[in-house]
Amino acid sequence: MSFTVWFTGLPCSGKTTLSRRLYNYLKEKNYQVHLLDGDAVRAQLPRPLSFSKEDRDRHGRRLGELARTFNQRGMISIVAAITPYRDTRAHNRRALPGYVEVYCRCPVEVAESRDSRGLYAKARRGKITNFTGISDPYEEPEAPEVVVYTDREEVEASLVRILIYLEKQGLIHLKPKSRPASEAQPGDFSPLG
Repeated sequence: MSFTVWFTGLPCSGKTTLSRRLYNYLKEKNYQVHLLDGDAVRAQLPRPLSFSKEDRDRHGRRLGELARTFNQRGMISIVAAITPYRDTRAHNRRALPGYVEVYCRCPVEVAESRDSRGLYAKARRGKITNFTGISDPYEEPEAPEVVVYTDREEVEASLVRILIYLEKQGLIHLKPKSRPASEAQPGDFSPLG
């Protein structure tokens, strides 16, 4: 079964880390899966996009089209992209059957403290414009399928919560340690096993 897991959140909120962990886990379990990182895709485009609202929307929809292409090939798509605007995410929800939104909830102060490239600092000094969370808005999801609190939970705990959701929806099949998946708890699956 093909579906898309879409990770959204502020810059440095944990989207890339979690999406890679999910990708690696599913790959190890022999699922056909493709990872689309928003920054990597943006860097490969022949026509550079700005960070204006129009270009951010265009980029988010383009990622949605790529995810759908992989879905049509029977693959699971995992997308990690800020996608700051609700309208873009709503568009992709309508366009992608099996859309699962994961909101990496993280206060801007914590995300900024993780920023090894100094982008938040540059945005605060005005050297980067249209920076999500500083000079450009991030519209929090109103009804994501999964919320992970990346400022206070371990990566493994967030990953397990995502896996449990996917299992309960019948999108993947995991083996519980001791109880049926319908009664699963966060400690019941080992993402490493």
